[in-house]
Amino acid sequence: MKAVICTRYGGPEVLQIQDVRKPVPKGGEILVRVMASAVNSADVRTRGLEVSGFMRIAMRLMLGWSKPRQPILGTVFAGTVEGRGAGSFKTNDRVYGCTSGLSYGCHAEYVIVKSDGAVAPMPENASFDEAVSFVFGGTTALSFLDKANPQDGQELLVYGASGAVGTSAVQIGSALGLKVTGAASGANEELVRGLGASDFIDYRNEDYIAKGLGYDIIFDAVGKTSKAIAKKALKPGGRFITVGGASVAKETKAQLEQLKAWFELGKLKAVIDRTYDLENAAEAHAYVDKGHKKGNVVLRIQS
Repeated sequence: MKAVICTRYGGPEVLQIQDVRKPVPKGGEILVRVMASAVNSADVRTRGLEVSGFMRIAMRLMLGWSKPRQPILGTVFAGTVEGRGAGSFKTNDRVYGCTSGLSYGCHAEYVIVKSDGAVAPMPENASFDEAVSFVFGGTTALSFLDKANPQDGQELLVYGASGAVGTSAVQIGSALGLKVTGAASGANEELVRGLGASDFIDYRNEDYIAKGLGYDIIFDAVGKTSKAIAKKALKPGGRFITVGGASVAKETKAQLEQLKAWFELGKLKAVIDRTYDLENAAEAHAYVDKGHKKGNVVLRIQS
């Protein structure tokens, strides 16, 4: 099968398209023929080893010293079940989900996942590109928002509302009955409001604490603000959550099923900035490296 191989740590040029052995599933696993994946922040951070100090050493120990032990990046997929299937899945079922931990492997024509893991039937009305576009952002946003125990009618500020996690958080907050304010570059105001934000802050020209508003929840979806700053805009007892801390998202089948339900009801929609073919994976990484993508960058593996 064809796969995008990360030959060493570095820029997008370290990625190569190579023919590798097709994986073989074991008991309790399913083989997925990947139709679409996405290039997200986890992929570019791993490829570029974008950490410093002690964490750089720790990451090398976890991932591989000079190059990733798992050279095929990609954490999310949408495709069809190949072979006999396992668990509740049958051959040709349309599924979507993500690989666990440091497994990666989705930037390839086939990937193996556990049938009881973070994999679920795709939304009936979604294309493969659409389905894969909200896996990373959707499961991350759900995982972090759940920590804040949101209640109907509460005020939510999403800081970094135009990225993969942010666009999902705005939509999920709206679906949960929250009053959502999105903070992002002014160029993204129409996008963010169109996803359900009732208010918008251009964080390039206005400090979000300057309005003197009190939020019940502030969700830093890009890891670029802090609790010390956020508490100035929180109500007493309000919660600050961030993707930039030590806490990590836990992706589950239940989250994927919830995202599926919202998509089918029209409460969640795909936000796709650009789509690239497998052969242009390095170009996709270069675009994500710029840090200005709106929503998701989809990698179309097969047609």
